[in-house]
Amino acid sequence: MSSLVEVARAAGVAVSTASRVLSGSSHPISARTRAKVLAVAAELEYSPSALARAMVSPHSRLVGVLVSDIDNPYFSVIARGVDDVATRAGYVTMLSNVDRRTDTEISRLQAMRDYRAAGVIFAGSGHVDDPQAPDLVKAVRRAQEQGIQTVSLAVRDLCCPSVVVDNRAVAYDITDHLVSLGHRRIAFIEGPPGMTVTRHRREGFLSRMADAGLADGALCRPGGFDYQSGHAATLRLIAHRPLPDAVLAANDEAAVGALSALRQAGIEVPGEISVAGMDDLRTAEFVDLTTVRLPLYEMGSLAARHIIDTAARAGATPATTPGAESAADGAATTVLSHRVVPRGTTARRPGP
Repeated sequence: MSSLVEVARAAGVAVSTASRVLSGSSHPISARTRAKVLAVAAELEYSPSALARAMVSPHSRLVGVLVSDIDNPYFSVIARGVDDVATRAGYVTMLSNVDRRTDTEISRLQAMRDYRAAGVIFAGSGHVDDPQAPDLVKAVRRAQEQGIQTVSLAVRDLCCPSVVVDNRAVAYDITDHLVSLGHRRIAFIEGPPGMTVTRHRREGFLSRMADAGLADGALCRPGGFDYQSGHAATLRLIAHRPLPDAVLAANDEAAVGALSALRQAGIEVPGEISVAGMDDLRTAEFVDLTTVRLPLYEMGSLAARHIIDTAARAGATPATTPGAESAADGAATTVLSHRVVPRGTTARRPGP
């Protein structure tokens, strides 16, 4: 691939002149010279460096995605939605793991500012009563003032647009499905402690149990969002009989762990006990798990589309003040729908 210097030399012009022609500058250059440079660039198959464009432009064509746990397939689906939209628009996606740490989110956001990213997507949940939340809000505001678009895919007070699901309703509806099957004692394996999504899903579970007059049958147990957490929590349930009528995990990964522990103990699912999860990841389909389908791909794609469309509007109106688009959008929230997906791990409660 040819360089800008080679194009200028072949066209017989200064490097600065070739740069102005190829960047679309309004600097006065004769039509003849402009045509010559363009012809030579086409002949040499010249392609401008993305890094070089970023250095002379307000933003690069980069979209950052900050995920809580890069091993969690939940975020893989979101990232695919982001990347499909970004790629079609000529943007590049940069995925960054933050390990559920607010200070890491702040440092990664600063890195995205250094790269002049077009936008940053916060894909993970925040923390309940997070002492670092004000620092993150300040960092988001500084990024917005620089013209970087920010979008959250969880309910968080980041003063930016968000594309979310109602996690309370998600847990409420899958609990309602279990109650409708006659289950009265239901164990809920919670997500990671301190996470907002954990609290919201627990609240949804407890709300439906209370509405059904089954508050005494609601058994909340500590867990997490991984297979091992669901497996360990279920082993503890097995060790302290009687078993509940059903086990509901805060996500599919933990539900698969629960399912494995029960089957290893020789407990028939769903003959003796039902199991359900939330998210509807690919693993859920493989093991025929009853769950709740979340529009994860759509969340990622809508977030990317917002960033790219906003960047395009800002580029079409050079007089726009940096951050003005974010201010105009404010903290608008788009709530996407979910759907309970009954499969083979749940059935009507056996016995009288």
